[in-house]
Amino acid sequence: MYEICPETAEDEYEVEALYDLCFAPGRTALSSYRLREGVPRVADLCLVLRDSAGIMLAAIRFWPVRVGGRRSLLLGPIAVHPTAQGEGLGGILMRDSLLRARATGWDRVLLVGDAPYYSRFGFARLDNVEMPPPTNPDRVLGLELREGAWRGISGPVTRDAPPERPGGLVERGAASHIQMACQELPHPRGARNEHESAAGAASDQRSDGP
Repeated sequence: MYEICPETAEDEYEVEALYDLCFAPGRTALSSYRLREGVPRVADLCLVLRDSAGIMLAAIRFWPVRVGGRRSLLLGPIAVHPTAQGEGLGGILMRDSLLRARATGWDRVLLVGDAPYYSRFGFARLDNVEMPPPTNPDRVLGLELREGAWRGISGPVTRDAPPERPGGLVERGAASHIQMACQELPHPRGARNEHESAAGAASDQRSDGP
């Protein structure tokens, strides 16, 4: 069995260690990280996946950003431990977190990643949305959680800096009164995905160059 839970402060060290293991040194130098610096994460949607022994095998995070002045979600990083590569855990976290994003009132999601991988989750290229350089425009992808949510939205992606909640809690979703609990799920036997990288085809973790 696996368990997916919202990330807590106690998970911070393990999540950062997982990202360090999966991604090359200097990952925080990527252009997408400039949109995250000093901005609270969206706590409802930052999830960790552990096995029955409590070992963290995968993690996903989201940040708020602005596109054309409209609030949007920036997905990533998402990572899967190399020992669990190919078991479909990245896809499980993607689908679960996107369901939670819709349930908590978000309208649209943005990421930087490989279109052939992320198209299976409904992501498509955003032609008029500009990530900070040197991001390859072909890798700027979006998903509508509400029909028409990306229609007419264009321009540069900029930082969103909402105030932190009392006690230093990170930002919650638009409908944060909805309780997003942990959930258990069986091992996805037969769901191996040979196209999933050791990092879960992690968004915004490959070269931002053209």
